[in-house]
Amino acid sequence: MIHKAASANHNIASKTQKEQWRLLIREPLSKLEAGSLQLPLVLVIDALDECEDDNDIRRILDLFFEAKALETVRLRIFVTSRPQTPIRLKFHKFPGIFHQDLILHEIPQKTKDRDILVFFEHRFGAIRNESDDLSDDWPGRECIDKLVSTAHGLFIYAATVCRFIENGIYDFPADDLLRLVLPEESTANTSRQRSGNIATYESPTQVLDMMYTHALEHSLRNARHEKDKEQLAGICRQVLSAVVILFDPLSPIALAKILDIDDGIVRKRLNSLRSILDVPDKQECSIRLLHPSFRDFLLDDKRCRTQQFWVEEKKAHSAIVDCCVRLMSDQLRRDICGLNAAGALARDVQGDVINHCLPAELQYACLYWVRHLQKSEAALSDNGFVYAFLCQHLLHWLEAMSLIRKTSEVVRAITSLESIAKVSTVLPP
Repeated sequence: MIHKAASANHNIASKTQKEQWRLLIREPLSKLEAGSLQLPLVLVIDALDECEDDNDIRRILDLFFEAKALETVRLRIFVTSRPQTPIRLKFHKFPGIFHQDLILHEIPQKTKDRDILVFFEHRFGAIRNESDDLSDDWPGRECIDKLVSTAHGLFIYAATVCRFIENGIYDFPADDLLRLVLPEESTANTSRQRSGNIATYESPTQVLDMMYTHALEHSLRNARHEKDKEQLAGICRQVLSAVVILFDPLSPIALAKILDIDDGIVRKRLNSLRSILDVPDKQECSIRLLHPSFRDFLLDDKRCRTQQFWVEEKKAHSAIVDCCVRLMSDQLRRDICGLNAAGALARDVQGDVINHCLPAELQYACLYWVRHLQKSEAALSDNGFVYAFLCQHLLHWLEAMSLIRKTSEVVRAITSLESIAKVSTVLPP
């Protein structure tokens, strides 16, 4: 049904959320005959809290609540999210909608430990099958029990451990990799302070932070000299800084062009971080974080204690602004698509022409450079680099934004620039 609806509406991606919901979900489901489906349909929405704008979250939830009007099918919507205020309030304002909250940290510890144990056993079994030097019972029940205990119910810890070992097992002994992720008894993260039968911990993220630190340090393992390690660490931080603060994910090649780094170097750094990043095999696919906790880790100097990896957020945004303005200054020009027609309409330009003349990294720079400038909290002044860019390329930028169908964003961007501009006052003699 959805495929048929999408085929009938080739421009569905450019329509509003409400129109997409109507065309792809509500109308196809309403055409089903009553009782034609014995089981309810389940719609899964993962990480709703990662929407950029709280208003987007509210609009999406409003669409979900319209599902109660469907009479021919039973629709169940499964939403995962951190408990952001707009989401919680929205559900409380719709008492007529039956919903059930499942809060992960309130699930009994035994249940979480059992699930993580099954996961470890399955993944380690797969690792054994791919290796010819591991025993049939590796790594042993005692080791798995320690890993389950160390996870403290965090599935991402278990997934990160397995991914870390899977990516390193062809280069290093499996037991050596395990020793990196299994803390010694003397360095366990429990505070040993107990109240009745309940243990308290110094930090709920300490083990996860240790895993991220080991994975980052391990990415530099092949550097033979300290100077090489420093250079690789600098490139690694530059790449990671961009990945964790970008407003939209980019492909490896687009990221390399934004940063003005050789794409082969960027690809090698990304490949060394596959245990903590979702690095696509195809160049045109986007790099993504395996879990938002990694972003939180890198941006917090109290958690990321290794200075060569810690990302200072304002400086990172400032660096991206410099990259975006440089890229736009180098590539934007009048009639960038070579239309040779001053009155040509943007909607008449073929998409492949636009993507060729305005590649992903240039589109990103045009769309988000002002937002990065805001996040950097940098002050603007006359004769600064932003002033120079606008003097030379304002009309070129407006043309590019029109071609990528983002003209309305220009108004917001200019308003934002006005709000942060530093006005130069000339005092009378």
